[in-house]
Amino acid sequence: MNAWLAQWQAAMEMLAWPIALLALPLPLLLRWALPPARQSSPALRVPYGHRLDPVAQGASRGVRGAGPGWLAWLAWAALCLAAARPQVLGDPVQPPRVGRDLMLALDLSGSMSEIDMELGSRAVDRLTAAKAVIADFLSRRDGDRVALLVFGRRAYALTPLTLDRESVREQLDDSVVGLAGQETAIGDAIALAVKRLRSQPAEQRVLILLTDGVNTAGILDPLKAAELARSEGVRVHTIAFGGEGSLSLFGFRLPMPGAGDEIDEATLQRVAELTGGKSFRARDTNELAGIYAQIDRMEPIRRPGKALRPRLERYPWPLGAAFVLALLAFAWRGRRA
Repeated sequence: MNAWLAQWQAAMEMLAWPIALLALPLPLLLRWALPPARQSSPALRVPYGHRLDPVAQGASRGVRGAGPGWLAWLAWAALCLAAARPQVLGDPVQPPRVGRDLMLALDLSGSMSEIDMELGSRAVDRLTAAKAVIADFLSRRDGDRVALLVFGRRAYALTPLTLDRESVREQLDDSVVGLAGQETAIGDAIALAVKRLRSQPAEQRVLILLTDGVNTAGILDPLKAAELARSEGVRVHTIAFGGEGSLSLFGFRLPMPGAGDEIDEATLQRVAELTGGKSFRARDTNELAGIYAQIDRMEPIRRPGKALRPRLERYPWPLGAAFVLALLAFAWRGRRA
């Protein structure tokens, strides 16, 4: 009994619309519910008519049970089966997916509060400008798994690698200066990213690190962390972000003492070289947007997606059978007539 039920369930799973099979007894229900057709042809009254009734009934049963009747029933059953859309599973396929596993590391140290950037003709701090550019970058990374890491005195992973870029964007919006401390632990940020990317395929491990300072905290030196990243196959793209000591406001350049003097470009360049990445320098919001656009244009890596077995439609077979059976039924009726 259980085996029969399992076979029945398997058969039903091969039908896209199994509810269409409920129409099978419809002709019987209509025949039972509707009144019989009345004869409008002239009739001959004879005194022995009651003797002919059994003969007429027998002939009627013979006509109903023979001829095209069974062909019409088979045609209706095939039509109902076609309406249920029988399907079969095709061979497994693995459609390619295009994307990378990206770790975004964002500096939240105290210097990111410097107001030396412009965004929409208004002066903003570095973090606000960086968040706007990164959010736009996220909107173009369809197919990537993205994670967000922030660092200051310590490094923290806010989101794991995920295809849900909206959750990454929400965590990015909630990030504020000083959330991870006022200092800058670049080496620890790289090491944490390597730890999170270690389990991913080597050719897909990418870290994009943005900072405006030098390594002033943490346990690991940035170059030592870069060697660790190289040994684990993690490419690190570094972005040195900060103004050159002045800010354009209403068309005038205002000096910003100390701005742009505390970015260790040499170390960031060396980190990128050691890991096979690229080093960039962004002095304003437009340059930063151009850098992320350049990273976005990098050739994506193809990887196999989840194996799928496509469902192949087989309804044309019962539909064609229904058409042929209906033609045979009409032809049989015409020959008997």
